[in-house]
Amino acid sequence: MSYRREHRNSRTALFDDGLEEGGLRSSSSFSHETDDHDNDKAVHTLQDRVLFLKRLTGDIHEEVESQNRLLDRMGNNMDTSRGIMSGTMDRFKMVFEKKSSRRTCALAGFFILSFLILYYLIRVLVYLKQG
Repeated sequence: MSYRREHRNSRTALFDDGLEEGGLRSSSSFSHETDDHDNDKAVHTLQDRVLFLKRLTGDIHEEVESQNRLLDRMGNNMDTSRGIMSGTMDRFKMVFEKKSSRRTCALAGFFILSFLILYYLIRVLVYLKQG
């Protein structure tokens, strides 16, 4: 009989440590609370990352829209300048079709070139006097 009691006591000691009514629940609830806490922490971290990515994509979208508006304005300005240049080239063609206009343009070019040369020479002479 004492053998049975010892056997039962050792068996109870072996299996009842973790299986006591309060023991199993407390370790299970502790582990469950820890898992819930870890899950909540992970969810909050994930929410923070999602909010960061949402803000980042919003900023990227605003930057792309801004650059698109800038490119549209540049395209419109280029079209306008192309029209102005085309008109100017048409006027030059009309001027150079007449011989008298060619002489006038050549004379104007000569005066402009002479002015630039004189201006450069004066600047060089002033620089040499100072240095």
